[in-house]
Amino acid sequence: MSEQRLLEVMADGNYHSGEELGELLGVSRTAVWKQIKKLESLGLGLESVKGKGYCLRGGLDLLNHSKLLECLGEEVANELQQIEVLGVTDSTNARAMQSAQSGLSRYVCVAEQQTAGRGRRGKVWQSPYGCNLYFSVVWSFDGGASVLEGLSLAVGVAVVRAMKSLGIEGLGLKWPNDILFEDKKLAGILLEMTGDAEGPCQLVAGVGINVSMPEHQTESIDQPWVNLSSVAKAIPSRNEILASVLTELVPVLLSYEEVGFGAYRDEFMSLDAYVDKPVYIKQGAKVVLGQGAGVDVTGALLLDTDHGRQVFNGGEVSLRRLSDT
Repeated sequence: MSEQRLLEVMADGNYHSGEELGELLGVSRTAVWKQIKKLESLGLGLESVKGKGYCLRGGLDLLNHSKLLECLGEEVANELQQIEVLGVTDSTNARAMQSAQSGLSRYVCVAEQQTAGRGRRGKVWQSPYGCNLYFSVVWSFDGGASVLEGLSLAVGVAVVRAMKSLGIEGLGLKWPNDILFEDKKLAGILLEMTGDAEGPCQLVAGVGINVSMPEHQTESIDQPWVNLSSVAKAIPSRNEILASVLTELVPVLLSYEEVGFGAYRDEFMSLDAYVDKPVYIKQGAKVVLGQGAGVDVTGALLLDTDHGRQVFNGGEVSLRRLSDT
């Protein structure tokens, strides 16, 4: 009996006796109990009530390869070589990077849980089981790092487009890789590259979206955040959310080498949560005060200061509202 099969049975949120589970899965009650103990290690809200059995509080919205393909549609699915649905992994970006280095392209991996999820500048991305979306996409480009300028911003535009298609409004973008709702982080993007910096290379685009993060899993988060479940009037399934993001993201990746960030700059500027706002930049020990002025055609951050307009590229640059000090 696999943990996955047991999860599929218990995902309905109802009580199931050990005897019932054993009959459904063709194993002994002792084997069921051992698997239940393994599920507890995933941090799931398991309850055990004498006379009623075991229950996953609130049920579980599991990722499913077949349902994902149904939601995705044939046109986009045909552009992808492989979609892998994982249970627990260290990091979808790490898994995708391994695939990229072995030559695989147009590959998507999504996981129920990450044990070593990463955000920008080495920060930990909280990744509890079955609550949020953690996925990475591998894509090949011929022109090296120069053709990827501004791509993290274009990925952000694609995520917002997907959310709008699901009826979720009021989102904004924060340079270079955050999706916000009312100045709280809803999603983040992490781009990594392997291959020739001036020639054929492969990009790994990782996306994390807070869907229904439990409060008890958030103690170590050091910035305001929000769940999709508290933003959306009716929350779609995680399969639907992922399919919607891929539907918007794949066309961006297909055409980006040809059109570049210029095709997305105006849309990014219309969504920029910090434009015309008092902000500050931290670059190592250096702090620069100014007013957000959006981004240039390469995706570099523009800041109007007392000394004129300054330009900041990626790397160890942190952007904050002045009110956050």
